[in-house]
Amino acid sequence: MAVRVVVACGSGVATSQTVASKVNRMLKEKGVDAAVEAVDLKSVDRYIDGSAAYITIVKNTKEYPIPVINGIAFLTGVGKDKEFEKLLKAIEDFKVR
Repeated sequence: MAVRVVVACGSGVATSQTVASKVNRMLKEKGVDAAVEAVDLKSVDRYIDGSAAYITIVKNTKEYPIPVINGIAFLTGVGKDKEFEKLLKAIEDFKVR
């Protein structure tokens, strides 16, 4: 079964879908079996349980029990590699739980 990664922006439509597809493509290129789901901000709490990581597009002030990844990096390219490495580690750590 694929590991789940959640991506959220305000509405769960445009920006989170863009980031989700970019991250999906990057994970596939690395051969990582993960399902990246774009959701709206209000739905995040329902998806956190059972997810390996949360990629946020908005400023995050809430604490989550899983790693929170900066989604802006995937939009701008600035710091993308660092955030992607954090995501890969989160997925690996999730698999060994």
